[in-house]
Order: sequence, then structure tokens, then C-alpha cells
Amino acid sequence: MQTLLRTVAEMSDWKRKREGTALGVATMVKDDTLAVGIAEVSVDRATGKLKVHNVWCAIDAGIAVQPLNLAAQTEGSIVYGLGHVLREKIVIKEGRVLQSNYTDYEVARMSDVPDIEVKVVSTNNPPTGGGEDGLPVLAGAVGNAIAALTGVRLHELPFAPSG
Repeated sequence: MQTLLRTVAEMSDWKRKREGTALGVATMVKDDTLAVGIAEVSVDRATGKLKVHNVWCAIDAGIAVQPLNLAAQTEGSIVYGLGHVLREKIVIKEGRVLQSNYTDYEVARMSDVPDIEVKVVSTNNPPTGGGEDGLPVLAGAVGNAIAALTGVRLHELPFAPSG
């Protein structure tokens, strides 16, 4: 895990001073696959709207048999996770789901997608598998960046203003 932490710290230039944004980090271990993600986030204080500017992720799935596919799947899972983090929510009222289609259940849009960089760190460990390993680190990294910016720890997705 230390190697991955160092890798994403370098990728994100962790020590660089930022104006108006903050970094958050999160880690994931699943079936001997390790992932670390860092998200750079800003918060509009007037509206509470979040913007994820950059995401850096490093993944160790042992011997990376197809590293380009692993990186692409990890990147895709980060984009998928953005919807959960920014706006996807199902509301049930009187036993019925209020959302009926993508007009009122909004998935991530291209305008939401930050710059994403994924580094596959291939090790001599047996292949462990990978795929959507960017998903678990995204919410944690974004949540930690929000806490660094505002001092507020959010505990429920989506991390979006009510209304």
C-alpha cells in the first residue's frame, strides 16, 4: 500500500499549495487487490455545489495481465462513481420510487468528468483481479477533500446540496 500511496502522491503533486481546492485520499483492499485514489475538489460556498477537478488512482492487482484494460476499467469505475457522489439519488415516497427516467435520476454527465489518471502498478504477486476498483476510493477521496476544505464530514451520498 505504501508504494501506491507514494505513487498517487507524486501523480497529484500532493505537497503543492492549492488555491480554492483541496485533496482527499482513500484506499481500498479487495481480494488482495489494492487501490489508492486522490481527488482534487472545490466547493462553491454559496450553493454547496461540488466540482471534482482531478482524480489520480494507482492500483495493484498483482501481475497485471492486461494493464491497459485494467486502467480503462478503473477509469470507467471512477466516472460511474461520480454519479453516485455528485447527484444520483432514489427517493421513495408512499412506497413508490419518484424518479422515472434520466430526466429526474441524473447520472454523471461529461461536464462532471474530471481529468483522470490511472497508474497500474504491476507486482510479482499472483493476479488478483480488478475492474471497478476506482469506485470505492472515489467517494472516500472526495469526502476527505470536502472535509479538508470545509471542516464538515459528510456521511451520505450523494454529496449534493438538498433541493
